[in-house]
Amino acid sequence: MSLRGTGQGGTLARLYEAVEVLGSAGFLNPLALRAVAGATKKWGSTFAAGFGASASRMPGQIGLVDDIGSLTFGDIESRTNAIAAGLAEAGVKVGDGVGLFARNHRGFVESAIAIHKLGANALLLNTGFSAPQLAEVLDREGIDLVIHDEEFSKVVDVGGGRRKRFVCWGEGRGSTTLEDVIRGNPGCGEPDPPAKHGRMTILTSGTTGTPKGAQRESRPTGINFLIGMLGRLGYRSGVTTYIPAPVFHSWGGANLLFGALLANKIILRTKFDPEDALRTIEKERPEVMAVVPVMMQRILALGDDVCRRYDCSSLKIVGASGSALPGDVVTRWMDTFGDNIRNLYGSTEVGVASVAMPDELRADPGTAGRPPRGVVIKLFDEAANEITKPGEIGRIFVGSDAQFEGYTGGGDKEKIQGLMSSGDVGHFDEDGKLYIDGRDDDMIVSGGENVFPREVEDLLSNHDAIAEVAVIGVPDDEFGQRLKGFVVVKNGSSVNEADLKQYVRTNLARYKIPREIVFMDELPRNPTGKVLKRVLAEA
Repeated sequence: MSLRGTGQGGTLARLYEAVEVLGSAGFLNPLALRAVAGATKKWGSTFAAGFGASASRMPGQIGLVDDIGSLTFGDIESRTNAIAAGLAEAGVKVGDGVGLFARNHRGFVESAIAIHKLGANALLLNTGFSAPQLAEVLDREGIDLVIHDEEFSKVVDVGGGRRKRFVCWGEGRGSTTLEDVIRGNPGCGEPDPPAKHGRMTILTSGTTGTPKGAQRESRPTGINFLIGMLGRLGYRSGVTTYIPAPVFHSWGGANLLFGALLANKIILRTKFDPEDALRTIEKERPEVMAVVPVMMQRILALGDDVCRRYDCSSLKIVGASGSALPGDVVTRWMDTFGDNIRNLYGSTEVGVASVAMPDELRADPGTAGRPPRGVVIKLFDEAANEITKPGEIGRIFVGSDAQFEGYTGGGDKEKIQGLMSSGDVGHFDEDGKLYIDGRDDDMIVSGGENVFPREVEDLLSNHDAIAEVAVIGVPDDEFGQRLKGFVVVKNGSSVNEADLKQYVRTNLARYKIPREIVFMDELPRNPTGKVLKRVLAEA
């Protein structure tokens, strides 16, 4: 079965939709269009273009707020010109690779902008890396220089080898900081546009092994995809956007780019704390918040009394992406903070595949929704035959102009009919909404029956006593494979293994009952909130 994004039924209908969406977002302003077009021509579809476009038309407007204060778009423009000059003095040139090892703050943003102003390639590094992981990735990706937070200095000392480095957040303590570079290059003008636009490489989550580099060329994003995303998400110009999601990964980075293009005030915090997030919402009054699902879980875990203590009424759009969003979290969040969730499904490689809107989530919290305009989703069986029957599970393939260009080390995702595998399996319902049944490689065969852990995870997450859950397949002498569950119990709740097995037995087939359920204080997760199932498998 296949679905295409909305608004595909005729040229005139698409034109009306484009005008409506771009008008609502504030993009029909001739000055805005001219600024974005000019900046994109110079810098490609990068942070440099987004922030540069806003700086050219409203330099005095606050563009960024972090832990140490605010910067206007004009401040960001002049500071990144100085940083670009400093990086050029350090030998960075068109096509060079620069690693960015930083949390959510001005140092990350300004570094990425300066890198792309020089036409260099930015590698966004996972802030959870150990020294050996860092060394492996830097060597593999051909990185010449590392820009990092001071807190990662010891990791870079070991894993960075003899590479040049700058500290983008912290005092430096012996290393050159970006503030040193800015002071040393006063009044720098904008560098000449590079002969070739810089590239952004985002690392895959690495939940099943070593993270791969997923590269994206800095080509202009297709108008169909841009209109589809703006229309489905409801983003608009002139508002405040709060981004707790890590900006080194796809979802946080996408919101940083959207916020810059729309000339929004962007709020960043170096580290996520659930109650501090509520304080930030009450103080800064953001209309948009971009999170990974575990952040929503941790906010809700504060309890109703704490959650309702803060005024979060400004939130109109809470975009969640990066991992599965449990159905009980959807319902509890909307009951507490209003019907403001947009749940995005996709991956680093395929980009955004579908978006579930608040009304769809109210009707069924488990749905992944529908694709935005410009995106095609099809399901295929193992023989590459398209599946068209509602309810029938198939491998998910996605097509859009936002997908990646291939892995930096070589290789690509499987493709059928020009569409790229998401690595998941799922089905459509009678109304054409997408549902994710699990990872393609997560499926196990237990006693001759196909079993997807996701179904059991969704069920257990709805249990009143369970805060978090993960389910994996393990070998079994009798059945070939069986499920094994890992759960975190809510504070103040009590439940045992027998209770949970009976709960599954009451709701699902017998072969879906986990052979064993392990109780944990917390599940192992990477910095983007995804559960590390390979770690659980080794436990």
